[in-house]
Amino acid sequence: MSSTLEELEQQIGKESKPSEWLTIDQQRINDFAEATGDHQFIHVDPERAKAGPFGGTIAHGYLSLSLLPMLQKDISISPKGVKMGVNYGLDKLRFLTPVKAGKKVRLKSTLMSVTEKQPGQFLMKSEIVMEIDGESKPALIAETLGLIFT
Repeated sequence: MSSTLEELEQQIGKESKPSEWLTIDQQRINDFAEATGDHQFIHVDPERAKAGPFGGTIAHGYLSLSLLPMLQKDISISPKGVKMGVNYGLDKLRFLTPVKAGKKVRLKSTLMSVTEKQPGQFLMKSEIVMEIDGESKPALIAETLGLIFT
């Protein structure tokens, strides 16, 4: 068994420290709408969104998802000898609570499993929870897959 695999296996089931809080402001939401072409009023029209089901604008679910790499960078497990890591996909994703404009979010991560795909390549499966400051339910829960190369 490689030392990288042993090091990773020791982290299975352990929750990371939380990431730093990140404010999801209206400008970030607008920029995401521009990048994706999703200009639904609940995201980009604060006046019209006030009368909607959320009482104001909300972030796109995929905007929240797209923030995972940025928020994970300081809380990710990185064993010795890792040359790079790549996103490998998702096994599960649920958007549970909308992120209202102006709210802060952060991540927690728990390594669920690690598998050596081939020598020097390790597939890590993690549960990611994006918390919203002041909310009892998270914005999202995902099972993410990352492939690291040593």
